[in-house]
Amino acid sequence: MTSSPAHGMVHTRAPGKINVFLKVGSLLEDGYHDVAIAYQAVSLYEDVRAYLADDFSVSITGSVELSRVPTDGSNIAIKAARLLARRTGYRGGARLEIDKHVPVTGGMGGGSADAAATLLACDHLWGTGLPREEMLELAAELGADVPFAFTGGTAIGTGRGDQLSPALAKGQFQWVLAVSELGLSTPEVYSELDRHRDRHAQDIFPAQVAPMVDANVLQALRAGDPHMLAECLYNDLQAPALHLQPSLAGVLELGEQNGALAGIISGSGPTVAFLTADLDSALELQIALSAARLTVVRATGPVHGARILAD
Repeated sequence: MTSSPAHGMVHTRAPGKINVFLKVGSLLEDGYHDVAIAYQAVSLYEDVRAYLADDFSVSITGSVELSRVPTDGSNIAIKAARLLARRTGYRGGARLEIDKHVPVTGGMGGGSADAAATLLACDHLWGTGLPREEMLELAAELGADVPFAFTGGTAIGTGRGDQLSPALAKGQFQWVLAVSELGLSTPEVYSELDRHRDRHAQDIFPAQVAPMVDANVLQALRAGDPHMLAECLYNDLQAPALHLQPSLAGVLELGEQNGALAGIISGSGPTVAFLTADLDSALELQIALSAARLTVVRATGPVHGARILAD
């Protein structure tokens, strides 16, 4: 064990993410799918402050719509803290304060970032000193995107998305994100994908069992070339997300009419991520989308994963 901080509080931060490529495998017997994802961590963050306590509790603030975030034991941060306590035999608790800036149920991994930041915060707060590999195992138990929120940067995820391998990425990519107030349920979007594939079985190739990330995506990331990356942005969940929330098609069209190199539904949606050529283009697009009364934020990537901050 390591010693816990003298002031009884640890502040951590973890990033949201964009899936620049997401291919979904065929439906497996257990009801899940294997995936191939190119993740990029972006500069929208979740901050967690963990305080020593006898029990577990969480309070939520932030700049995003919070009405769908639970504050009881179903909150993923509470689950993360309890899982770490069980794994390490720690008998106390933690009071968690979360400051959220990643859109909620927006396909950008905000809940996963909460879980990753909480694992790191509580491990340091309690002095449990869990090895990194074990921490990543716990992260994977909490959700497929949690290990990536822990590691950050740019990575390829396979299996359920939690088997990570680092991907080289040069420079910075400029993103403009159109945020919807309406959330989309990830399980619902996957179910709609299965129905979409059934409906169009005569017109589309059957899904692979174990999909792979396109080599062009890796090349574009290595080159740090937004034009090249724009050509190979891809998301199997985009069609079902558009079917469930048709208004997103107009958002995609508006962004591409106002200078975006390309737009893509992020993860299971409904956040729409627009890749731009440079900072000036990103600022112009942000202004244009804001003028259309969309909720818009700007972000860059890649950024670091979960880390401890000094308050």
